Amino acid sequence: MKTQTSVPTTKVARASQFVKAGMKVGGNYIKHYSKKLLDPDLSKEELHKDNAADIYDALSELKGSALKMAQMLSMDRGLLPVAYTDKFTMAQYSAPPLSGPLVVKTFRTYFGKSPSELFDKFGMDAVNAASIGQVHQAWKDGKKLAVKVQYPGVADAVSSDLKIAKPLAVRLLNLNERDIDRYMGEVESKLLEETDYGLELRRSIEISEACAHIPNLVFPKYYPDLSSKRILTMDWLDGLHLKEFLKTNPSQEVRDRIGQALWDFYDFQIHTLRQVHADPHPGNFLMRADGTMGVIDFGCVKVIPDFYYDNYFRLINPDTIEDDVLTEQIFDNLEFLTPQDSPKDRAFFSDLFKQMIRMLGEPFAVDHFDFGDDDYFNKVYAFAEGLAHVEELKSSKVARGSQDGLYVNRTYYGLYAMLNELKARVVTNKPEWLRSKKTADCPEL
Repeated sequence: MKTQTSVPTTKVARASQFVKAGMKVGGNYIKHYSKKLLDPDLSKEELHKDNAADIYDALSELKGSALKMAQMLSMDRGLLPVAYTDKFTMAQYSAPPLSGPLVVKTFRTYFGKSPSELFDKFGMDAVNAASIGQVHQAWKDGKKLAVKVQYPGVADAVSSDLKIAKPLAVRLLNLNERDIDRYMGEVESKLLEETDYGLELRRSIEISEACAHIPNLVFPKYYPDLSSKRILTMDWLDGLHLKEFLKTNPSQEVRDRIGQALWDFYDFQIHTLRQVHADPHPGNFLMRADGTMGVIDFGCVKVIPDFYYDNYFRLINPDTIEDDVLTEQIFDNLEFLTPQDSPKDRAFFSDLFKQMIRMLGEPFAVDHFDFGDDDYFNKVYAFAEGLAHVEELKSSKVARGSQDGLYVNRTYYGLYAMLNELKARVVTNKPEWLRSKKTADCPEL
């Protein structure tokens, strides 16, 4: 794989990459519509592939928050054409890595030593390169280690990158600029946290120790004396990422075991710890033939405020949604409804959000759920796609939904998506107060 010998770090250099990407996208549109004059039935498939490749190439050179946004978008099935999601998925663990001299420079900056002086052996070629940093293998005192090295300049460029990327996102995704502005603060704060490896080290140790009792989960040991603000060292974990794991044709029993571990991991974090590994994409999990799974990368952790937790999960209990007065009160608390809404607006949006909650809450409404049910997921994706065409949402003068919901919803979306790919059947463990007093469970699997 081609390596990078430098990363643009100045605002001007990074802005020029976005401009270059924008110009290439513009050129691709011109090429597409020129061809369409000759062939009116020409689809946009080639246009999407060309745009996806050009944008990914530009963001890959920038690293950091821009590439992280591409990674996040790759998880949102239905938001982008397939060509984009396929290409942007590479940002999860296949971005072009940094060259050896840049890696050594980073070590000298934070330790005053080269990697060879800190470790008994250090693999200079990265084995994994993602959006914020890349991973190297190392050995010390007979232990095989994973060493994550952050790309230069990433932390300092988060805020400016997001400002520069916004127009491209508005054009590419046809998103409402007002909605982007509303959530930009939450995205920026999380991305800044992800660049602080000292914070990640503390959270990694805290959450992995708290979740160590959950069956079939494996966590690495972390090494503070071999870590710094931009370098993080932990035990090496063996295993395969989801797509590679599925190619081994695991049995239903193994897929169910891993799926159960995933569900229980998130259930415990959200309802007991009130903070959650909020980046559930396949690059952060290592799956094994015996049904165990390694969990890595606690860079993105969402701490869930009590007020948001109490309201959000109260809606998940199917009994709540049957109480119109209580439901509307919670919708007000979560900012789904606003003081500016007319009675007609309140009725419309209340009905819309009730549909959404009933649908997304279906796994919680029973004690067992088959995430291999593609009919359920097709229904969810169709609903999400339909929302993009709801005129009342597009013309609404306010953005709806608490900012705290951005990463909580993303967490559940990522969890559901992985469970669906696993075709896992799980026991949907949950706090007793989330159980309906009316709904009978589905038959045993």
